[in-house]
Amino acid sequence: MLQKPKAIFLDMDGTILNHQNQVSVKTKEIIDDLRKDGLFVFIATGRSFDEIESVVPEGFKVDGYVTSNGMAGYIGKEPIFQHTLPLELVETIIKKARENKVYYELFPYGDSRMTLSQDKEYVIQEIREPKPESVGINEWLSRKEAISRKIAWKDTIEGKEFSKFYFFARTKEHINQWKQVLEDLRKEIDFTASTSSAHNVEVMVANVNKATGIKEMLERFNLSAEETMGIGDSDNDIQMLQFVSMPVAMQNAPDHIKELAAEVTDLSCDEDGVCHFLTTRFK
Repeated sequence: MLQKPKAIFLDMDGTILNHQNQVSVKTKEIIDDLRKDGLFVFIATGRSFDEIESVVPEGFKVDGYVTSNGMAGYIGKEPIFQHTLPLELVETIIKKARENKVYYELFPYGDSRMTLSQDKEYVIQEIREPKPESVGINEWLSRKEAISRKIAWKDTIEGKEFSKFYFFARTKEHINQWKQVLEDLRKEIDFTASTSSAHNVEVMVANVNKATGIKEMLERFNLSAEETMGIGDSDNDIQMLQFVSMPVAMQNAPDHIKELAAEVTDLSCDEDGVCHFLTTRFK
């Protein structure tokens, strides 16, 4: 059994979020209890900061947020670090996404995610019913919500600071083809790519991931990786699980993620697995 850490970093999708994209009140309450006991609890998510409020219970609080797969860190609503995608890279990737008819969302800091209006037709077509069997219901619901009310359709790219790109395809073949396009582009312009499902890929600044964001957050609180736990479930959690001294995988994680963990939760994200794990271990 793992020792008691001083800090815990929690992934969201597939970890504290169930497949309906909600964090339970019980999970909020165990986080509150652990913080009262003197533990630091943080979120480490691929989601942008602006995506978090709508999926957590009222009054949900943690000590800090590492968002967009390490691109930004927040204490409360105040950013303490932010990395930004270069505009040249943003323009190049959008052009290539259009050529390949790949669904994309671009996330500017402090504003709504955007997709260019000229790409709206094929982007919406990627979210047509029926839902492909291999697409997770949580990801499908998020895309439906994005299309209906989250995406700002713009005629031109607006803003100068961007936290990440999110790409989706309804078939694995399409997203894998797109990943190869990105891999070829990386030979010309360096950046980091990360996945959290078989149907998506995200793009961040080169050499940025959840582990680098966690490291920046720990330094802010004068904590070390040697006294830190991380709980996650997917490929964008790999660097986090390799970085912390106490890696924990969700019961619903694939086998290659569980192999990185010192412990695996008894229950899945749909069974309040994180709440059960933290309660069993620390209360």
